Amino acid sequence: MTTPSRREHASPTDPALSAIMSERRQLINLAYRLLGSLAEAEDAVQETYTRWYAMSRERQEAIESPGAWLTKVAGRICLDVLGSARARRESYVGEWIPEPLPDRAEWAAGRPGDGGGYPADPADRVTLDESVDMAFLVVLESMTPAERVAFILHDVFRYPFAEVAAIVGRTPAACRQLASSARRRIGAAPAPVSPATERAGVIRDFKQAWEAKDIAALVALLDPAATMTADGGGRVGAVLRPVVGGERIARYIVEMAGRAPAPGLDLLERSVNGSPGLVARYGGATVTVAAFAVADGRITHIWVVRNPEKLRPWGA
Repeated sequence: MTTPSRREHASPTDPALSAIMSERRQLINLAYRLLGSLAEAEDAVQETYTRWYAMSRERQEAIESPGAWLTKVAGRICLDVLGSARARRESYVGEWIPEPLPDRAEWAAGRPGDGGGYPADPADRVTLDESVDMAFLVVLESMTPAERVAFILHDVFRYPFAEVAAIVGRTPAACRQLASSARRRIGAAPAPVSPATERAGVIRDFKQAWEAKDIAALVALLDPAATMTADGGGRVGAVLRPVVGGERIARYIVEMAGRAPAPGLDLLERSVNGSPGLVARYGGATVTVAAFAVADGRITHIWVVRNPEKLRPWGA
């Protein structure tokens, strides 16, 4: 990451500099959960460090807890981004889905054009747990920016409401109410309850049925009320509205499979945001990432991300 000239205040071996940079992983984890976009999270964290290094050495040394300062600034930046993102997503072509994240072995080392900004090891970036599950992130998208920030900071990262209030700009009592409202949204959303091993088996069967273009087998694997949402961002072909109904989804994906250029197209079982998913690669490049929600042995939701801008971490 390139930072302003204020970095000259400390040498690369300066313990103070090391302590500041060690907060990066925590900030990336926070920003990704708040924004649902790895690219926006990167930008928010870079802006946070830019503000730190824009201060004089004296002001930096006067800050009792640099980590708390960085978190506060990053949280406020994310809150502003969330507010503007709501307007941007209203004009987004088709459905907007959070950016999917690969598992450790799938991580691409470097974002095109940024000098290799993505470390090869995602453990240095985003910890994959239930708080980045695609179904969970989609529910977060339904919250107001203040609800999302209060909930993530308090319930996921365990910040006390007094500190949350300083970031959100409301009283601790108001932030408590925001988090409570967010919890009700989480509780009202159907959550996948199948164990990971069962979900992996269902996804494997789905992959085989898709490759065989077996509509009956696909229908058996899909909940009758299942929904498929796709995100092409207007950059590549993708259905603009959710496809609802197990049979409709089965027929749609079989039709799409018939149009796909079979030679060179590989459908692979991969971890997506820490859960079993599928990745399609064509000519060695990732062209589609699919995340799934599974309950009672059937797929209840499929999120298909095809927007190339959201597939950068997957590489080749």
